[in-house]
Amino acid sequence: MNENFQELWNGCLKIIHDNIGDEKFDTWFKCAKAVSYQDDVLTLELPSMFYKEQYEEKFYEILRMSLQRVFGKEIKLVYNVAMVKDDTASVVHIPSTRQSSIAVNKSFTSAQGPASPFVNVQYADVDPQLNPAYNFDNYCVGQSNHLPFVTAEFIANHPEKTDFNPFFLYGEVGVGKTHLIQAIGLRIKETHPNSRVLYVTYREFQNQCSTAYMQHKVPDFLRWYQNIDVLLIDDLQEISGKDGTMNVLFPIFNHLHQHGKHLIFTSDRAPVDLDGVTDRLIDRFKWGVVAEMKKPDLQLRKAILKSKAEHNGLNLPQDVIDVIADNADGSVRQLEGIVMSLITNSIARRVPIDVNLAHEVMRHTVKVQKHTINFDMIVEATAGFYHLNPDVIFSKSRVRDIADARQMIMYLAHKHTKLSSPAIGAKLNRRHATVLHGISAIADRIPFCKDLSAALEAIEADLKRM
Repeated sequence: MNENFQELWNGCLKIIHDNIGDEKFDTWFKCAKAVSYQDDVLTLELPSMFYKEQYEEKFYEILRMSLQRVFGKEIKLVYNVAMVKDDTASVVHIPSTRQSSIAVNKSFTSAQGPASPFVNVQYADVDPQLNPAYNFDNYCVGQSNHLPFVTAEFIANHPEKTDFNPFFLYGEVGVGKTHLIQAIGLRIKETHPNSRVLYVTYREFQNQCSTAYMQHKVPDFLRWYQNIDVLLIDDLQEISGKDGTMNVLFPIFNHLHQHGKHLIFTSDRAPVDLDGVTDRLIDRFKWGVVAEMKKPDLQLRKAILKSKAEHNGLNLPQDVIDVIADNADGSVRQLEGIVMSLITNSIARRVPIDVNLAHEVMRHTVKVQKHTINFDMIVEATAGFYHLNPDVIFSKSRVRDIADARQMIMYLAHKHTKLSSPAIGAKLNRRHATVLHGISAIADRIPFCKDLSAALEAIEADLKRM
């Protein structure tokens, strides 16, 4: 430990002050504290991640020059930033992510850890959590998913290139998003066996993050994820209103992106339509390619039906394929279900698969007319379940039953209608933040509260009967 490092840091501050002037210095550097200096590593304590970003983006050159002049050419820099204000247990140690002035080969060398001049940590390989069935070979391509497929294949075949980083794929449930992003991971693992590829649903990521907070291991959690080469996160729309998880994902995103590592996300809506997500994250989701995965068109539906049937050892007659494709215009998942129902019925009843059987199966699996649920129906069904006058739900009352019913309406309106959170709040005379809290409160309690889960099922059953 160099006992004079405080004096050396003060010398750096003088150089910085002379170069940037009083106003910028008071704003950005007066709050920085040098907390340790050992083995040529200087650790600075900063108020927030925002300061760290500014140091790396706006003040890097003057910071580098002053540090090297005072401390020497071998100086390395680490930032201490509290992820939660005034919580010392949440302090994260983040090495400077800027490269030196020497050109660095950014080839895809995943086993070597982060390409940073300040740290060189090696981690063992991880279980990628990929399903071998979700590969490019059995992925059906048509006009409706051509752009996402071409983008995904390019990323998978050229992981050393970052033209499409991040890749944000969105679309309705069951259109093949999970299959496509897992195919990327599988291809990269095939061609780069040492690469650290990880597929994780957002809910799994959130649970891990929550555990890290509770065990005061957020820094370890961050370091582990920052050493992934290809990170695939599914169902990202669930991040809405989860401030703690967003605060953790943000530095992970920055670190991986700056080091040429791939970030791939799926969601049921575009980045601009994500309610309750910070602007800085939404902005980053749009840095690369945002592609919509649409429902399969007619020709693609036929190709999917043929592929799924052949996969199950079935030669589906063309007239059966045509009648299903003409009538079932839903998701890939729906088409898979129809094929499996045909096989099951044919075997159980010992009848051939023909057009008549296809029509019979579709009567139970294909909705002829979609049942539309609106906000007024949700209020009526919820008020009926809780035995309340609908008018009290719109009042300022905070009585437990009324508040519970109000939050249930927020959750159901978010789930079953296209109303945005501000629009739901306007109808209930509540603030946007209150709506986000209400939606999260119900969503978080459903897995653990049997009474709440039963209430939700009863109200949704009533809505289907309306």
